[in-house]
Amino acid sequence: MHLHPEVASALTAGAPVVALESTIISHGLPRPDNYRIARQIEQAVRDAGAVPATVAIVHGEPRIGLDDEALRAIAGTDDVAKVSVRDLATVAARGGLGATTVAATAHLAARAGIAVFATGGLGGVHRQARESWDESADLTTLANTPITVVCAGVKSILDVPATLERLETLNVAVLGYRTGSFPGFYLADSGYPLDWRVESAAEVAEVMRWRQRLGTDRHGLVVANPIPAPDELDRQLHDRTLAAALAALAEAGVHGKAITPFLLDYFHRHTEGASLTANVRLVLNNARLAGEIAAAFTG
Repeated sequence: MHLHPEVASALTAGAPVVALESTIISHGLPRPDNYRIARQIEQAVRDAGAVPATVAIVHGEPRIGLDDEALRAIAGTDDVAKVSVRDLATVAARGGLGATTVAATAHLAARAGIAVFATGGLGGVHRQARESWDESADLTTLANTPITVVCAGVKSILDVPATLERLETLNVAVLGYRTGSFPGFYLADSGYPLDWRVESAAEVAEVMRWRQRLGTDRHGLVVANPIPAPDELDRQLHDRTLAAALAALAEAGVHGKAITPFLLDYFHRHTEGASLTANVRLVLNNARLAGEIAAAFTG
């Protein structure tokens, strides 16, 4: 792996570093805004007192922290592969460009010694999983990866209660940040309760220290950070769009990896961009909190 000099210096000095995924840049945000928003996400981490480390594969080289040329390549190239853990070696061996998912980012960040990672939402169990066995590799990767992930829950297009059950089975702890309910990505509350609530970044950092002492840090820790109430999608619009999106999905016969992009694109088009605005704001919110947690953990 190649560590950006700023990231390498911070890790050597024991300074706070926050990993950031790159799939949102290449596959989740429209051009040319994706480059600008990627820089805003990094700045949110800096404003919280930590060093951002956006993760990607650039010309076959896993990078922890991207210079401007590399970030522009991920943001502006058409054939950037969406890379999960199983794809890392193949994309690297072929010298390709790869945007890392939650799973791949967590894997590479942990190998680099980064303890905190910010993303938008986790992957989870899909609604048709009883027939398709469709479950995100994010879950099983977190089961075996020592990293704290700050997210806004999982998207409502997924099976939320099944995802929470899987996280429990896989020994991935979930902390609600100033909430007793699991966030619903576009919505602050998915309607499903959590066992544990924390009130500050310092409290999360203390849980992380105790995980190290007790040897439970080999599993991931999820900090579920709800989208701020003023930024969440109108609930009636959300529910109406979700129902229509699921119906359109069934009619189109979309399966596998294509399901999530199909549903997110439907949301974007049928909320007239409101879902995209909510997505950006929750990612920035998560980046700030992750920076605060990283600073508290290393302080």
